[in-house]
Amino acid sequence: MSDLGNIRNKRQQNDELNITPLIDIIFILLIFFIVTTTFVKEMKLDIERPGASSGEMTDSKSIRITIEKNRDITIDGKPVNSWMVQSYVQNLLAKNRERAILLIADKYVETGFLVEVADSCRLGGGKNIAVDVEKKND
Repeated sequence: MSDLGNIRNKRQQNDELNITPLIDIIFILLIFFIVTTTFVKEMKLDIERPGASSGEMTDSKSIRITIEKNRDITIDGKPVNSWMVQSYVQNLLAKNRERAILLIADKYVETGFLVEVADSCRLGGGKNIAVDVEKKND
């Protein structure tokens, strides 16, 4: 009977769970996720649109190309260099060739630069290109 008591005591001593390796793995995973996480930076576009009395509403599914006064360009929210506009437009129009392109330019953007971007859109396959304006109240 004493042998049976010794076996039970040994079992109770060996039944402890060692969680130290589990904690180590959790910390390693935590460090991995912290290092590999990319933080989204909110973009604020500082644009003053020019005004026009003859402005009309446009389709909300159009490709939006934003040009800031310092010549920074974004296409549907993604920053793009000016020399990449044509290929971006070409890729975006691959599925729907009739999709409109809306140029949202700051009113202080040089006209020549705006024309360059519009020309790149046309070379990329854009047929319906419009410039976004603020509706003037007469």
